Amino acid sequence: MTTLNANICEPMKLGLGAVQMGIDYGISNKNGKTTKEEVVKILEVAARNNIRIIDTAAQYGNSEEVLGNSLPKKNNFKVVTKTISIGHEDITLSDVMRLEETFFRSIEKLRVSSVFGLLAHHAEDLIAQGGDHFMTKMMELKQRGFVEKIGVSIYTGKQIDDILNKYSIDIIQLPINVLDQRLLNNGYLSKLKAAGVEIHARSVFLQGLLLMNPDGLPPYFDKVKMHLKQYHESIRDKGMTPVQAALRFVAGLTEVDAVICGVNNHRQLEELCAATHSANPIDFSYYAIYDEPILNPSQWHRSS
Repeated sequence: MTTLNANICEPMKLGLGAVQMGIDYGISNKNGKTTKEEVVKILEVAARNNIRIIDTAAQYGNSEEVLGNSLPKKNNFKVVTKTISIGHEDITLSDVMRLEETFFRSIEKLRVSSVFGLLAHHAEDLIAQGGDHFMTKMMELKQRGFVEKIGVSIYTGKQIDDILNKYSIDIIQLPINVLDQRLLNNGYLSKLKAAGVEIHARSVFLQGLLLMNPDGLPPYFDKVKMHLKQYHESIRDKGMTPVQAALRFVAGLTEVDAVICGVNNHRQLEELCAATHSANPIDFSYYAIYDEPILNPSQWHRSS
């Protein structure tokens, strides 16, 4: 059974998600893309709090370029970026060439000679026919010293099985939060750890859904409104904020190595760093649900 770390979440376990630096992202984001001035302040807060992982991607708008223009020349950050998405059933050598070209554009934008991690943005690009060519190119970039660790971003347990059956990877990025505990309850976190894979958790706040007042949610979420109200009442009774509770659950999982959180400004990051010290006991298992249309933001119909 998964155990909780006694030191629930030191700031170093936090990782900085950079998607808001490049695009307008998140259901609870009312301010749009983060300004360049705020990005500099966010990086300063991150450095002071020993946050090391920065997660970005070629497909996050101009996030890589903004980071490249904002990162100090000397820093201890470990940048993780992602490949382009191919999105068809047969990966060709032309696709592999595009992967390499896009990667070198990424490190040029980031103004670095190498990155800590390179993840396949979509697992299906590795699972598809010819996906081994995709992986071979990623391994080559690692062998040439441009990448320290390679891996993949996944959504489902089946994708984990398919990847581990074919490849040896260093890092995996996966969704997990108070509502979405499927990969925990199905034993996949333990399986990955047994395979020596570094686990980076994303969607910790479920694009901000876990932080919002349930009464203010769009009608699409009506079927989980009462469930979320009970959750908010429970954490309030424990003296915890929504941010503290969401972080406490994911960062407290011993299998998780980094908790990737995006912020819109440096004040939010300061709040996250303060929230990592919360250690009030709570049983989060009750709040897990298995409703894919709620757990997968790509299926949200916000206008309904």
